[in-house]
Amino acid sequence: MSRDIQSPAPVGSSTGGSIRHIDDELQHYDTYLRDLRGLSPGSRRNRLGVVRRLLRQKFGDGVVDMARLDPDDVRQFLADQLAERRTPSNASGLAAGLRNYLRYRSMCGDAVSPLAAVISSPAHWKLAVLPRALTVEEVKQLLSSFRFASRWPRRGYAMVRCALDLGLRSGEIARLKIDDIDWQAGTVTLRNTKSFRQDILPLPVETGQALADYLQHERPPSASSAIFVSPRAPRGEPCTAEAVRKVIKHAYRRSGIPHSGSHALRHTFACRLVEHGSSLKEVADLLRHRSLTTTQIYAKLDTPQLATVPLPWPGSES
Repeated sequence: MSRDIQSPAPVGSSTGGSIRHIDDELQHYDTYLRDLRGLSPGSRRNRLGVVRRLLRQKFGDGVVDMARLDPDDVRQFLADQLAERRTPSNASGLAAGLRNYLRYRSMCGDAVSPLAAVISSPAHWKLAVLPRALTVEEVKQLLSSFRFASRWPRRGYAMVRCALDLGLRSGEIARLKIDDIDWQAGTVTLRNTKSFRQDILPLPVETGQALADYLQHERPPSASSAIFVSPRAPRGEPCTAEAVRKVIKHAYRRSGIPHSGSHALRHTFACRLVEHGSSLKEVADLLRHRSLTTTQIYAKLDTPQLATVPLPWPGSES
């Protein structure tokens, strides 16, 4: 690597200010994750969150001194965190976050091997859990909920249709540009996706109608080329993935469906494809999975029992 890792402020020295020590440490670590590891903002945010909780639990408002962090501290931190949310995904995220941070501190010259030794890899079987898909009734409830939305119903409805009909992730919905829609050909182009490629997908009729309705009647004036822009300050700025997730979360709440996250809409889309006879390769292509292994979870679905789950593909006769 051409760049040198800059060691944080001298361990044990005081810089004044209660949380200033932790903020400075996290800033150095974030620079390492960005410049040397090349992690995306979302991945860095997750890593920083784990480390922030560890440092605050151990050092509180004091100086970050790695020499004072012992294996029992790490064990206690893991126990406390898992007590709040004991799931395989949380355990895996904690273990990965701590290992990455200790690797960074090791490259800074700290002796952290005893700390890393107490971080065990949780058992997390791939394809062990079936995706959570919405039933046909839940889909109807969700879409109907926008009739009762007090603000910007067309915007939310179009976002949900993009997730349900195209299987788009929240970030992909937020990044959609007006020029990405070919209205005559009936296609949508996805750029800068999670798999770092460009994809062209068919645009279902109802999805296109929802997008057109929002663009013509509810989208505020904006110099941005983004389809979805903020309707309030900063008005006209492109929406974020977090904003999309909030819209979907509020729709769940209005419809009375137990919140299961925006990804449930993507799973519903995939289940519909499987039930209609699509091969796993076709599902993988439409979901834009980098590996077919990721799609194999849908091979476990009992497709005869999914007859009540899928809606017809928008625009089709079935």
